[in-house]
Amino acid sequence: MALPLRARGLLANAPLLYQQALGGAGISNTAFLCPAGALYSSVPVRSACSKPPTAGLKAFPFPGSVPAPCRVQSLFHSSHCSPSAFSQTTILSRIASFFSPHCPLPRVYHTSPAMHKPVPDSHSSDGHLPRYFDYLVVGGGSGGLASARRAAELGARTAVVESSKLGGTCVNVGCVPKKIMWNAAIHSEYIHDHEDYGFETSAIKFTWKVIKEKRDAYVSRLNDIYQNNLQKAQIEIIRGQANFTSDSEPTVEVNGQKYIAPHILIATGGKPSMPSDAEVPGASLGITSDGFFQLTDLPRRSVVVGAGYIAIEIVGILSALGSKASLLIRQDKVLRTFDSMISSNCTEELENAGVEVWKYAQVKSVKKSATGLEINVQCSMPGRKPTVRTIQDVDCLLWAIGRDPNTEDLGLENLGLELDEKGHIVVDEFQNTSRKGVYAVGDVCGRALLTPVAIAAGRKLSHRLFEGQEDSKLDYDNIPTVVFSHPPIGTVGLTEEEAVTAKGRENVKVYTTSFSPMYHAVTRRKTKCVMKLVCVGKEEKVVGLHMQGLGCDEMLQGFSVAIKMGATKKDFDNTVAIHPTSSEELVTLR
Repeated sequence: MALPLRARGLLANAPLLYQQALGGAGISNTAFLCPAGALYSSVPVRSACSKPPTAGLKAFPFPGSVPAPCRVQSLFHSSHCSPSAFSQTTILSRIASFFSPHCPLPRVYHTSPAMHKPVPDSHSSDGHLPRYFDYLVVGGGSGGLASARRAAELGARTAVVESSKLGGTCVNVGCVPKKIMWNAAIHSEYIHDHEDYGFETSAIKFTWKVIKEKRDAYVSRLNDIYQNNLQKAQIEIIRGQANFTSDSEPTVEVNGQKYIAPHILIATGGKPSMPSDAEVPGASLGITSDGFFQLTDLPRRSVVVGAGYIAIEIVGILSALGSKASLLIRQDKVLRTFDSMISSNCTEELENAGVEVWKYAQVKSVKKSATGLEINVQCSMPGRKPTVRTIQDVDCLLWAIGRDPNTEDLGLENLGLELDEKGHIVVDEFQNTSRKGVYAVGDVCGRALLTPVAIAAGRKLSHRLFEGQEDSKLDYDNIPTVVFSHPPIGTVGLTEEEAVTAKGRENVKVYTTSFSPMYHAVTRRKTKCVMKLVCVGKEEKVVGLHMQGLGCDEMLQGFSVAIKMGATKKDFDNTVAIHPTSSEELVTLR
């Protein structure tokens, strides 16, 4: 039986491969994985041809680099066409690593001369030679996986390093399982309205275990899908904790094996913040948002600490599903970085839904008793003497006080990367860190901590690195976001306060409305819908849209496109309303 092309090429060029794998000197004539002994060149060519080029052969400056003037599939055909005019095409990969059964065949992509810089040999701690890739992604979350897959599509030989489940925070302990729990909570709310719509309801019982098992099974399927997608893209998955070494070139070590690439992306995400027992005695008796998804039963009595969107979403879910829930906030309103209208209305809706909101509150200590946790809370209302009260018999104390970057235990000190005061990696507008060839995207950068942001930034980066799109970068303006509160919040662009600061009060005009959605026309339970357009200048360009109410989560995306395109209030006015809907209010505001 004839040997596969790959095997014949490796055997025929064994001396060459051995020399290059050991970092030996380059050679003047290179033949690799090519039928009939055809010789390939890496020099630019002006036009396609019907046969392999035979002129301009030269040594490759990167030891072990592989010349590849045509796409890999053409290696199996009789014609071997060169790439498009003036394209520089090489694959940066140690020949030694091509013996791996997991290694994809070389593919062509456009690259810059900087990628050909020689890398000195540096043995791994176990004595093995380093392995080489074009692109090494540290972190298998949304941003890292998106960037890796796009790089692979563009021809880069790519690997992803991940020590836990693929998908990161969003898939495993964030957006996805949270949305499932929010959907369950919405069902609970609608049950209260069934009688008002003519349905007889009796003996309805909620079982936490059922939705937990179904939710976890769905997340597990997503983990498998991510892994299958990487395998289909011929992206190698390296399992283990990544650690940057002190080698002269950026090098990642995992389980004793070193990996080197001209481009390394750090996309390790973040983790929930939690006070230490030294800061708050007994704080460790509580859990974080990660622990929320490990709960096996609905807590009878729950306390959530925090005023951000994670705190708002979790306390809303717990309360709607039947837990007696309290929310402890440091000021008098939640979501203080949002538009003031949203902040005020959301606080009001929480209280109307039965959440006990403790304002100007701070946890002083937590103790465990025979009937649950005892939480001592100090409330310091402005102009009043502080008081200390105790919440007893608490089944679940959940800290939702922010998130920290996953930069510990990575050995970033060996790279000399610039970090901010909270440990986030400092990047420029192109996701470049302070170390050449090292990039960062997502929550680890501390800006716009949203899954779609990390995905978009990661893909833009890959297009810049592997497709030659030098100006490819994410525009961080007008990023829409939704808070899955009860009812949900949708917001994009500048808040009224931000617009006034940037443009001046005289140049800002605001349009608002507040109403009860038609859904509540026949229900005893009521929620409000509030909307605001923030406009600037004589043309009244819409620079901000903020709303909370039934359906606002789904209606935001389309309006975000309009705002991103520079829509004015007149454009909104010229749009015919869809009746009867809540969204029609946005095009009829006066």
